[in-house]
Amino acid sequence: MMAKMKEQEIPSINLLGSGTTVKGDIKLAGDFRIDGTLIGTIDCKGKVVVGASGIIEGEIICQNADFSGQVKALVKVAELLTLKESARFTGDLVTNKLAIEPGAKFSGTCQMERNEHTKPEAKS
Repeated sequence: MMAKMKEQEIPSINLLGSGTTVKGDIKLAGDFRIDGTLIGTIDCKGKVVVGASGIIEGEIICQNADFSGQVKALVKVAELLTLKESARFTGDLVTNKLAIEPGAKFSGTCQMERNEHTKPEAKS
């Protein structure tokens, strides 16, 4: 019997381009960049990047995130959320670390803690 093959640990990079709108839930293992509009939930084991033209409404669960665009969401980031100068974030945030550049707008609540739901899975 062959030993179970270990999954490749090369994260894929996914892109939602400018001018594209998606309504629904997205679950992925790699990184995700949004330059278009997403209305729904992102459950991402990697990093979520919202470009300056990007718009998200819904929920984001990820390891790390960089926001430059507009985000109206419940956001759970296991490690670091960076709000860039052009970011406009409204919503509730649970994160371990938060970096806000001068000029970024943040309106909502923030809990700085290690969230059990966003911890990476233990590797065997």
